[in-house]
Amino acid sequence: MTTSILKLKIANLMTARPVGKILFGMAGLFLVAIGLIAVTGCGGASTGNAKTNPGGNVPGGPTASKVYVGNFLSSNVTVIDGATNATATVLVGANPLAIAANPTTNKIYIVNGVGKTVSVIDGATGSITATVPVGKSPEAIGINATTNRIYVANTGDNTVAVIDGVDNFTTTINVGTFPVAVGVNPATNKIYVANAMSSNVTVIDGATDATTTVPVGNAPEEIAVNPTTNKIYVSSGLNNNVTVIDGATNATVTVPAGGSIAQIAINLTTNKIYVVNRSDNTITAIDGADNFTATVAVGATPSAVAINPTTNKIYVLNSGDNSVTVIDGATNNTSTVAAGTSLGGQIAVNPGANKIYVTNFNGNNVTVIDGATNNTTTVPAGNGPSALVVN
Repeated sequence: MTTSILKLKIANLMTARPVGKILFGMAGLFLVAIGLIAVTGCGGASTGNAKTNPGGNVPGGPTASKVYVGNFLSSNVTVIDGATNATATVLVGANPLAIAANPTTNKIYIVNGVGKTVSVIDGATGSITATVPVGKSPEAIGINATTNRIYVANTGDNTVAVIDGVDNFTTTINVGTFPVAVGVNPATNKIYVANAMSSNVTVIDGATDATTTVPVGNAPEEIAVNPTTNKIYVSSGLNNNVTVIDGATNATVTVPAGGSIAQIAINLTTNKIYVVNRSDNTITAIDGADNFTATVAVGATPSAVAINPTTNKIYVLNSGDNSVTVIDGATNNTSTVAAGTSLGGQIAVNPGANKIYVTNFNGNNVTVIDGATNNTTTVPAGNGPSALVVN
């Protein structure tokens, strides 16, 4: 495959990503494809796909947990009270597109794509305590709550900014080309960075910042980590498969999945991995013990997934028909819940309260699903809500 064709295919792949990634990633990659800017100058936008804790599951707390919603177009964060659905607004940097939380310190970190910064919110006071400069076109974020370090992937300069959660001092680590996703294993203190345009994963030793490179499929997009098994799952949207990295040896195996993979999430209780296949309208369920797979039909154009390990329910956001497919993890039986205008939205679960939160980019609101009844409530947000996290 020629370099130009690969760049164009990656540009097409970006349409399966959350709205921030589409707006930033598509613009930069289009210019790359027609030769107007260098690859290392591409803009980025998680997942985007922020891996707020291992396995891609959202940290779940008690009923009174708070939900932080990044509003891409109004450059602020809506804070939802998990008990009452009351809201507050916090101004952040330009175009927030990824959010992660450290439940230990009660700090929330917002990646501002245009601002090239990370805003830090004190969860106790709801105020901004710091604005930390990072690299060019920050794209994704991951946190090691054990070491209190925050890792921000910068697609514009092919680096990861490491923020010390104590004093917000930053260091920079060089990684592969166009880093788009970050996964963290707190048990081993290893950080995994997916590099979309060099088709590899940079493994960072959190103790020394030394790096190792592991080849994976073409254009890796998403990472999920299982700290219990020390397995890392990396999607390849061009190859329609998932590379499984053994965290002890960095050896890899490949598991087939569906077309245009959008996200990956892990149920750490059952050791099942759920892969969103956007163009197939399916989920691939991988058994982490033997890599055997099952396919589950969902709604139109699925784009995001979240899991409640307590109830063993999997929630799939379908951007094409504004719905959420609810999968019973024991039987793979499904039901459907209407969920607003979800183009570009994301989904998160609070297992403690058994509530599911869906951002509706077009509707400027959040749909809250009661996991016990599937009844829904709508909560207003800012303009263009996309990324969210439960703390």
